[in-house]
Amino acid sequence: AIALLLSCVNIVGGFEVSGKMLNLFRRPEDPEEFFELYLIPFAVMVAGLGLAGAGIFGNLEGTTSVTGIAGAICCISAIAGLANQETARAGNAIGMAGVGLGIASTVGDMSLAGANLAAFEQTAIFATGGAAIGGTLAKGVGPTQLPETVAGFHSLVGLAAMLGAIGEYLSSGGDSTGILACVYAATFIGGVTFTGSIIAYLKLAQKMGSAPLSLPGRDAINLAALAVCGAGLAAFLDPALAASISTDPEAVRLASLATVALVSSGLGLNLVASIGGADMPVVITVLNSYSGWALVAEGFMLQQPLLTEIGALIGFSGAILTWIMCQAMNRSVVSVILGGAGTTSSASVGDGEAKVYEGEVTTSSIDSLVESVKEAESIIIVPGYGLAVAQAQFTLASVVAKLQKMNKKVRFGIHPVAGRMPGQLNVLLAEAGVPYDIVEEMDEINDDFDDTDVALVIGASDTVNKGAEEDESCSIYGMPVLGVWRSKQTYVIKRKLDSVGYAGLINPTLYEDNVDVVLSDAKDCMEAINAAL
Repeated sequence: AIALLLSCVNIVGGFEVSGKMLNLFRRPEDPEEFFELYLIPFAVMVAGLGLAGAGIFGNLEGTTSVTGIAGAICCISAIAGLANQETARAGNAIGMAGVGLGIASTVGDMSLAGANLAAFEQTAIFATGGAAIGGTLAKGVGPTQLPETVAGFHSLVGLAAMLGAIGEYLSSGGDSTGILACVYAATFIGGVTFTGSIIAYLKLAQKMGSAPLSLPGRDAINLAALAVCGAGLAAFLDPALAASISTDPEAVRLASLATVALVSSGLGLNLVASIGGADMPVVITVLNSYSGWALVAEGFMLQQPLLTEIGALIGFSGAILTWIMCQAMNRSVVSVILGGAGTTSSASVGDGEAKVYEGEVTTSSIDSLVESVKEAESIIIVPGYGLAVAQAQFTLASVVAKLQKMNKKVRFGIHPVAGRMPGQLNVLLAEAGVPYDIVEEMDEINDDFDDTDVALVIGASDTVNKGAEEDESCSIYGMPVLGVWRSKQTYVIKRKLDSVGYAGLINPTLYEDNVDVVLSDAKDCMEAINAAL
């Protein structure tokens, strides 16, 4: 029952947040959409299932199966739709229809299994309660809170998977080795996802330091935890292996299940806590993938193909996105998944002490920035998480509109991991009404800095850190960055000179001769520029 409640919080909250973010990309001139028409085939399908259940028309078993298949097709189509900006809103609507059909199919399965009225009432109460909680939580989420919200929802998926697996074992006991293996796998993956997502939430919400936790023997601790879980699996599948401890098979299995729940939860804490702030965007995609594989295990456990199919979609899409992001950041996928295994902590990361560089940082005034912008023909703006914190996106959009009226070529350069999760800055700019066609990805715009008059960095640090290209001792060395220092003149808006990026690194870009730092809050600076223009 608790697993059902948590799942509905995640489902409704997730779709509500996705819908809110996608609505930000909609413009008044966009063609009218008629998503309400999607309700017609959905209603026909659900009505057919209802008629079959009442014995009026068709066969309930066959109709339930067809409804589940239709739900799976909708979910697959939703992933395809969400991959493209023009079809993303339709993809979200199709995804909701797919999950709705999946729920209807599950109700049909409950009826076929002989569930009584009390079971349906309990399901309705907990599902409605979870939906209400998820919808309420989602209403207060804006683009700035998006990363930690996603991490928080992932924690609910992990906990639901763990509780669901344990509940299934306690109620049915598992009638085959395969089912027992799925129960154990869902508990293990759920535990790692649950606690790992909580740590990710705390780091992304800045309620916990971004520096990686470097326990002595960190890798050995993780390997020992995996070994314990492996031994627990063997005992869970074959209690006779633990006969020297207990001759009661049920006691052995319960002890094994409790052990894997506790150890995997501890493993999730250590794995994510050991990853530094700069890699948090990748951690989100890894946890997303984990939540999918937990659903796959539960699908096999409950013998629900639809759950397995949707879990595989989530698992593979999260894994592919993780691979893409690791490639973009020049990070080892294995190292990120295993909590930085094989790496050592850098003294420059997260200790709050600035590394000493030769030269001095040149500071400038907002007036000088305004004059440079007025004289420039081409301008590239590189936003970061500081823009979201300052809530300066609306004023920035106004500045951009005025510059375009002055016939300036203005574009935005977005790093793949700008902000705290993939796409956060795109959503932020969409919220402010910035045109899509001037927002470009790093690979599209990076070669253009050499021919750019002014580069304006707002709230970004690690993604424009020159040390990533030149300093082998830098913890983000090898990560592709936006080469703002190659512009004829670069301005970096910072509140304090000694402030560092999320990775805890001083930015050597600030020491370049053509780079000036404007000491100001991003919103105050944008308002001043807007007024001057």
